[in-house]
Amino acid sequence: MHFLDIADRVSEVRQRIGAAVARGGHNQNVTIIAVTKTHGAEAVEAAWRAGVGDVGENRVQEALRKMDETSAPVRWHLIGHLQRNKVKGTIERFALVHSIDSERLAQAVHEHGVTRSMPADVLIQVNASGEESKGGFTLAELPAQSERIAGFTGMRVRGVMTMAPLEAPEGELRRVFGGAREARAILQRSCGPLVTELSMGMSNDYEVAVEEGATMVRLGTILFGARDQ
Repeated sequence: MHFLDIADRVSEVRQRIGAAVARGGHNQNVTIIAVTKTHGAEAVEAAWRAGVGDVGENRVQEALRKMDETSAPVRWHLIGHLQRNKVKGTIERFALVHSIDSERLAQAVHEHGVTRSMPADVLIQVNASGEESKGGFTLAELPAQSERIAGFTGMRVRGVMTMAPLEAPEGELRRVFGGAREARAILQRSCGPLVTELSMGMSNDYEVAVEEGATMVRLGTILFGARDQ
């Protein structure tokens, strides 16, 4: 059986999250999203057995394949980029899409949600680091964009997702994660009280993210070990 030590890993992560919540003082509940990228369906099943009921995938096709290969009743999260031409027939398979990174994608998701009379639950991806290589709305453009997004009734905005630079110093991490909190506040003013989630923090920085208010952390390596290349 693969991932024999995952229960111990999950237990340690939960303890660290609890301590980080106490240090940060935000008193939030934190959901662990097990990122199974490049691992097989057995990683999904191992996470479920270890008490992790949320699984994140970066690629649509990889996620859909694993959905068909496992019976574990997990909640699926799309944490990677979603192409507009893949919204139809895809977005309804996910409990939450973390990566609404442009007005055009938001429009496509909205239109599909209206067509099927069922809005999709989404997070707005924010580029709080200012890196050109990262997608998402900037903090400067978000106030105007949030007013438009609020009119998209085919989706429900549940919060914000961001990514910090890899191997960034702690001060930079806190700046980025603080920016995501600011983005959530902007969206709350436009989109209402459902905007509660902060998806931020990965295996290398999740404790700082939780201290800064993360309600969802996306963890792969720390749960499953190094990914296959």
